[in-house]
Amino acid sequence: MGLGNIWNFPYMTGKNGGGAFLLIYVLAIVVIGVPIMISEFIIGRRGKRNIIGSLKSLAPHTQWHWAGWFCVTACFLILGFYGVIAGWSFAHAAKALGGVFNTLGAAQMEAHFLRHIAHPFWPVIWHFLFMTATAAIVVVGIRQGIERFSKIFMPVLLSILVLLAIRSVTLNGAAAGLSFLFQPDFSMISAQTILVALGAAFFSLGIGNGVMVTFGSYLRDDTEIGGMALKVSVTDTAVAIIAGVAIFPAVFALGYAPADSTGLAFITVPSVFQSVPGGALMHYVLTLLFFLLLSIAALTSSVATLEVVVATVTEEFGMDRRRAPFFIAGIMFLIGVPCALSLGAVPINVLGMAFFDFVILLVEGLFLPVGGLLIVTFVGWRLTKQDVVSALAPDGDKPWYLSGYLVLIRFVVPVLIVAVLIKTLIDGL
Repeated sequence: MGLGNIWNFPYMTGKNGGGAFLLIYVLAIVVIGVPIMISEFIIGRRGKRNIIGSLKSLAPHTQWHWAGWFCVTACFLILGFYGVIAGWSFAHAAKALGGVFNTLGAAQMEAHFLRHIAHPFWPVIWHFLFMTATAAIVVVGIRQGIERFSKIFMPVLLSILVLLAIRSVTLNGAAAGLSFLFQPDFSMISAQTILVALGAAFFSLGIGNGVMVTFGSYLRDDTEIGGMALKVSVTDTAVAIIAGVAIFPAVFALGYAPADSTGLAFITVPSVFQSVPGGALMHYVLTLLFFLLLSIAALTSSVATLEVVVATVTEEFGMDRRRAPFFIAGIMFLIGVPCALSLGAVPINVLGMAFFDFVILLVEGLFLPVGGLLIVTFVGWRLTKQDVVSALAPDGDKPWYLSGYLVLIRFVVPVLIVAVLIKTLIDGL
């Protein structure tokens, strides 16, 4: 669970027509996302290093390691904008602690959020605090840091999200939101819609940027990676859909527009909690818990992404493990500064869009799909079938899905990604 589920999925679904986007998103997870995740696990298990080191080990004296550099670059861009959004989570947790949302009506929530993201320095400060926290956790270690908190608090966040969804669908006017989310309007589908859905699926699953390669290198030899990839993908998608059910009925019931704001979750959640039985105290507790736990969820994803780059620079260049996280997080922070300022404080625009939106489009529309394409091409055509089998089944038994998986990564997934990229370039972004 991370901001990919709770922020990005509702945001992108609202911008891209609702049900049609959801349908493409789910198809992208099933047909493309799961095979790519398995492929990343295979590279990590076989290479036992970061993505660049693994590619060097598995394909020595070739240029395949440049694919790893492409993925690492994506990590820098991802945490550039992701740290800004996660900073909003930190800021909203602090505001919830101070009782700010208890004094705002539903009509005031959106204006309050827009004032926050347009402020000339507060979003940058919260972005800095978030990136510092991310680096500190990586220094401590994933197992002793974020994993310990995640095992306790992520089930609590999921429970709150389910409560939100139940309350949201019982609001007057909620049916319009459910219809928006689950009834596809196929006239809304374009090449860009498909590309954005593909990128959002990659972002939510954490694939195409080497994260799962790094984690795959840490997996025990007896871990069945095909089953793990399926469980991760199903759970991730389920959480995203629950978030959609929590957000969109409330969006329509409370009079918001689904495509108007980058912060649907930040706007609607406090408004929904105001209508939960229990009065002001219950509203205060639930809002505070939600944003605190959302901040922890954001940290789980940011730690994973930063770990990719830290593992690369420490293993490939010998940088000190204690210093590398803060040095790299500092560069990512600098990338995030114009992202934060472009949303109102300073009109930084690229190709007619705010720099923040441009970086998201660059990551989800180019880096993650191309990164996924490079990964499946490597596993499908550079590794031998025996390499794949030994990674999928250390006991030597061929997994039942092997033939279908190889067809997907050799032919179906590459063709689909290339077709979408070409069609989008022809039509224009």
